[in-house]
Amino acid sequence: MAGLAGFADTAAVELGEPIRGPSALAGDWRRFWHLTYTISRTDFKLRFYGSAGGYLWQLVRPLLMFGVLDLVYSLGKLGAIPHYPAMLLSGVVMFNFFMEATAGAVRCVVDRENFVRKIQFPRLAIPSAVVLTACFNLAVNSFAVAVFTAVDGVPVRVTWLEIPLILVVLLILAMGIAMLLSALFVRFRDVQPIWDVVGQVLFYASLILIPLEKIQAHTGRILGIPLAHIWMANPVASIMQQYRHALLGPVPNPYYVSGKLQPTDHGGISAAAAIGGYPELLIPIGIVIFLFVAGFWVFNRSAPHIAENL
Repeated sequence: MAGLAGFADTAAVELGEPIRGPSALAGDWRRFWHLTYTISRTDFKLRFYGSAGGYLWQLVRPLLMFGVLDLVYSLGKLGAIPHYPAMLLSGVVMFNFFMEATAGAVRCVVDRENFVRKIQFPRLAIPSAVVLTACFNLAVNSFAVAVFTAVDGVPVRVTWLEIPLILVVLLILAMGIAMLLSALFVRFRDVQPIWDVVGQVLFYASLILIPLEKIQAHTGRILGIPLAHIWMANPVASIMQQYRHALLGPVPNPYYVSGKLQPTDHGGISAAAAIGGYPELLIPIGIVIFLFVAGFWVFNRSAPHIAENL
C-alpha cells in the first residue's frame, strides 16, 4: 500500500495540477463580446430560417396574446383605466422578453454540450447570447408597442426618456437570473420545471393584467404593511409600474372608493410612490443587484467544471 501511495504521489508531481476549464469570461473581453454577438445573431437568423412569415411571427405572438387578454379583461371592466390597451401590450412585450431571456437560458449550456466539451471559450458567452437574442426580439416588438401607443392616443411625455434606463434594469435582472439558472441546470435538472411554474406566478404578480389600482383599492395589510407595498417588493412588478409611469404618466384612478383611497390618488404613479417611498424602493433594487451578483458568482464558480459535470 505504501508503494502504491508513493507511485500516486510521483505521478501527481509529474502530471502537475489538474487542468481547469475556462472561466466565465476567460480574461478576454473582446473575444467574449464577439462570440456572444456571433452566437446571438446566428440564433436569431436561424429561428426564422425557411419561414414564410419570417420576423413577422415575432410580432404576431405578443399581439395575439394581447388581443385575447384585452378582450377577456375588458369584459371584466379593467378597460376603465385610461390607455389600458397600451399598458397591457407594453407589459406583455416586456414580460415576454424577460421570460425568453431567462427560460431560454436554462438549457442553453447543456444544449451546447459538444462545444463546451471540445472548445476553449468564455462560458458566459452562452447565456449572454440567449439574453442578447431576446433583446433583438424586444427591439422588433417595441416597434409594435410604439405604433399601438400612438394609435391609442398616448401623449408624448418627457418621462419617455426614462424608458431606456428602465429596460436596462430589466436586462440586468434577466441576465442575473439567466446566469444563475443556466449554471444550476447543469447539475440540477429540476430547475426547468421549477422556473416554468415561477414564471407563471410572476406573470400574474407583476402588474401586467392586474393594475396597481386594483391592489390599492384593498386595505389589507400583512404585519402592518399595506398589501400594495408588499406587492411592489417584486422587482418585476416595480419595473413594470415605473415603465407604466414613464409611458402614461398619472391617470385618474377608476377604483377610487370613498373611505379607502383619497381622491388625489392616481394610477400610473411611480414605483417609489407605489411602494411607499424611495427608502422602500431600495428593496426591489437590492434584489436586482443581488440576483445579478449571485448569478455571476455561481456561474463563474461553475464554469471551469461545466464540461465534466455534463
